[in-house]
Amino acid sequence: MLKGKICFVSGAARGKGNGRAIALKLAKKGADVAVGDILYEEAAGVAEEIKAMGRKSIAVKMDVSSYEDVKNGFDEIKKELGSVDILINNAAIMNKMASISSLKIESWEKEVAVNLSGAFYCVKQVFDDMLKKKWGRIINISSVAGSMGGYGQCSYASSKAGLSGLTKTIALEGARAGITANTVTLGVIGTDAFDALPEQAQTSILKRVAVKREGEPGDVASMVAYLVSDEAKYVTGANMMVTGGLDLFVF
Repeated sequence: MLKGKICFVSGAARGKGNGRAIALKLAKKGADVAVGDILYEEAAGVAEEIKAMGRKSIAVKMDVSSYEDVKNGFDEIKKELGSVDILINNAAIMNKMASISSLKIESWEKEVAVNLSGAFYCVKQVFDDMLKKKWGRIINISSVAGSMGGYGQCSYASSKAGLSGLTKTIALEGARAGITANTVTLGVIGTDAFDALPEQAQTSILKRVAVKREGEPGDVASMVAYLVSDEAKYVTGANMMVTGGLDLFVF
């Protein structure tokens, strides 16, 4: 149980998104949850769902690519709920796919800013408090693109790969203070983004998945719930794969 713990989940506004599923799961486990997203009204709706469970929750409008925005958001969370014990860096974007030759510099910079720098900015806001408490859980949500690459996904793949190094460094620096840090690497998950793809594209992608179907946001939330629990207190610096075998050799 996570009673008495305060959690922050970034990118948690989407109705069928991983962030929302994670936020609701952790609330069910007893945590009070702050919901962050650039889409404030949708995030507020998720916060209301959490309050209906009898937990405390606030929505925070936050563009994680802006350090000032992140700092102001965490100041608000600390004022309303207290210092964050559990950080879930879920917010991410994938701009229009483009080959290296045609990738615009601003597209590269924006994806890296949201997907990688944003995670670091959030860690900066919680790490010292976790050190003082001698307890903390940090989860970075990554993608198989970070280890497998992705045609036309240079900036996305690079930013997701960077999360692995960030996670391991956090794990090392927090190890003696009761802080664990782990990466959850995702394959094809049936989110709003996947549903928006043309049917032909969905079929083509799923052919590469060993189990031949997409995962569910609930699958992601269950992995996260395990990693932040005391059952996983000896797991740190790990990369947990939630891919349905997409990362395996398939024929």
